[in-house]
Amino acid sequence: MSDCGTSQPVLEGRLHFAKFETSKINDCLEFIQRKKLRLGDFHDCTAPSSDKIFIKATGGGAYKFADLFKEKLGISLDKEDEMDCLVTGANFLLKAIHQEAFTYLDGQKEFVQIDPNDLYPYLLVNIGSGVSMIKVDGDGKFERVSGTSLGGGTFWGLGRLLTKCKNFDELLELSHQGNNRVVDMLVGDIYGGTDYAKIGLSATTIASSFGKAIADNKELEDYKSEDLSRSLLRMISNNIGQISYLNALRFGLKRIFFAGFFIRGHAYTMDTISVAVHFWSKGEAKAMFLRHEGFLGALGAFMSYEKHIPDGPMVHKILPRSPISVSSAGNKIYCSLNSDSNENDSIECNVYGT
Repeated sequence: MSDCGTSQPVLEGRLHFAKFETSKINDCLEFIQRKKLRLGDFHDCTAPSSDKIFIKATGGGAYKFADLFKEKLGISLDKEDEMDCLVTGANFLLKAIHQEAFTYLDGQKEFVQIDPNDLYPYLLVNIGSGVSMIKVDGDGKFERVSGTSLGGGTFWGLGRLLTKCKNFDELLELSHQGNNRVVDMLVGDIYGGTDYAKIGLSATTIASSFGKAIADNKELEDYKSEDLSRSLLRMISNNIGQISYLNALRFGLKRIFFAGFFIRGHAYTMDTISVAVHFWSKGEAKAMFLRHEGFLGALGAFMSYEKHIPDGPMVHKILPRSPISVSSAGNKIYCSLNSDSNENDSIECNVYGT
């Protein structure tokens, strides 16, 4: 196949996404074997014989599980820098995928039209075990400006101690059923049910997360697990939202994108982060989320394969199948979501040579 008057071939395919918790790494390896995914590994003829077959990987797992991949699958992990991959993946999605970014507030989801020519600068908040806040100024131009150790790992770690949940998703689902007001001390609890109007605090504003545990004569088993998980989720999400906005304010950034597997499309998590950003910015800023939030690093690692193409870059120009116009230099990659706009399992891609 060829396109645009060129004689270069067109590579057509679909990017599929799957997730495995770290504790389920053996399930991941079995999945790769069962689906015969290793047949699509990259072969580097210039590498030593023991490292000719490799796949791109990023993050701590690329180091932690390198020997396991080699032992079980005979595959080397070619490690890419985590921050580089996060930013590359985010830029790719925001430029190439129609309806990738959206806001979520008061139960209302609204997609945001992103102009690729007016994307930078922005703040990328990646929420994994911890939280990294990255100021992105362009392709390959970024700086990690802040972060916090109170992230998804904190939520899951404390949640596991406080409840009997066996996995992260179970804890998230449990929080959906809870009432944090049973556990959290509100402004109204301090001021006899009234607002503190002088400084703009409503009676329902949380004054102290888990604060009621101080005054209540109760033991841990007296509290419902769903109420504890709800309070915990609210505490972590509020903190992230506040710190994120303060960093955006610090650098004069108007756009804040939240990503990472902590969010997982969970309505209450997104709503809490959005409320925090709205509150601290006095309505001037909005939190934005990404449909493929947990796969930025994986996408960035995928894009890095271009370094191994002997005839030049594989991906430098991204032209989405939508009215958006994106310009750069090099080869072209056309992308579109699958037909069901509610799904985020795959992205259709066509790569054109120049």
